[in-house]
Amino acid sequence: MPKINAGRLLSELRRFAQFGAYRTGVHRPSYSKEDMDSRRWLAQQYEAVGLQAHIDGVGNVLGMPRSQRQSLLIGSHLESQNYAGWLDGALGVIYGLEIARTFAETTDCAGLLIAPVAWADEEGHYLSMLGSRSFVGDIDEAEIDLAVNVDHGLPLRDALRAAGLAGVPRSLLEPGRHVGYLEAHIEQGDALEASSKRIGVVTSIVGIWQYSIVFHGIQNHAGTTRMAIRKDAGVAAAMLAMAIAKRFPEVAGPRSVWTTGRITMEPGAPSIIPGKAEMLFQFRDSEMPRLESLDAVLMELIQGVATKTGCRADIERTEAGEPSQMDPAFQVAIENAAARHAPGASVRMPSGAGHDAQVVARKLRAAMLFVPSIGGISHHWTENSDDADLVLGCQVLADAAETILRREGGEM
Repeated sequence: MPKINAGRLLSELRRFAQFGAYRTGVHRPSYSKEDMDSRRWLAQQYEAVGLQAHIDGVGNVLGMPRSQRQSLLIGSHLESQNYAGWLDGALGVIYGLEIARTFAETTDCAGLLIAPVAWADEEGHYLSMLGSRSFVGDIDEAEIDLAVNVDHGLPLRDALRAAGLAGVPRSLLEPGRHVGYLEAHIEQGDALEASSKRIGVVTSIVGIWQYSIVFHGIQNHAGTTRMAIRKDAGVAAAMLAMAIAKRFPEVAGPRSVWTTGRITMEPGAPSIIPGKAEMLFQFRDSEMPRLESLDAVLMELIQGVATKTGCRADIERTEAGEPSQMDPAFQVAIENAAARHAPGASVRMPSGAGHDAQVVARKLRAAMLFVPSIGGISHHWTENSDDADLVLGCQVLADAAETILRREGGEM
């Protein structure tokens, strides 16, 4: 049975948080100096374990066993959101490193192959889940050519060139090379903490459907245009937001969520009736029929608002990710390992956030483990988890990895 080194795990997590340290969190956007420094450091650690380390053309860091026998991928992403937390992504990456080290040091596990991995740009500074999508062959060169940074508009190609990755090939999943993929992550919510549970066994990962909704009205003088003849795009956007808030609860599932993340108006002056308003909206659920129902209701509401206000509506669905189900046998392996180390402290739960595991699951059996987030806080520099939970999560994942690899190369 593998026994992780708790002190080493915690030390490496804190060491890793120095790359882009910001207050009690990190600022490590994709392909920044801090991000690339962290990737090069990680590659060195992989080599020290005896793995063949490689940073591919989009920045994925892969530690591949020097054997053609099947291995188990374990990892997550390295970069952070802007001025965010020290564990989001990094936790799963350092778990992969620690488990690879532990297996290499454990006589009974030395023949079980762990392939730790750190994906690039899961957070979407350029393209959401870029690294994992590239690895499974779900992205082409044309999409990379068109991608730009969402904050400052730098083309992805320029960022890759500045990071020293121009001309470096992208690594692709080799059929039959891996038995599956495991990912650990902080929960990024308070369900575990609120229920006094310490391990979340992820059953599914939500599909995220996102929209740009633009209302076109008539820009005019705010003081001289009679209310009866106005076509106010700003009012249309506000009406839609309120209509969603009223109607969606009637058709939503128990874990459906939705957010109006931004409303912008043009020209945005107090004395001018907005002639254009854009609303960025998304909803999430783990069941495809529910996503389709919410989409149908949204279209109905948009049409109703357009009719009432006299504004034309343009709708673009900018994202329509399908929900992903985690492998049932891998879930059992995590659940059984949790029962050994913390009886009664695990719970099955869906993930309300997107993760690389949902991409990898298109080609490999995959599963996820959550540890509690203190106060449910994430994507903020105050994000944190209790040290005991961090250690428990890694030990549970190590045990699950051993079970998966011992059962005839993952044939469970």
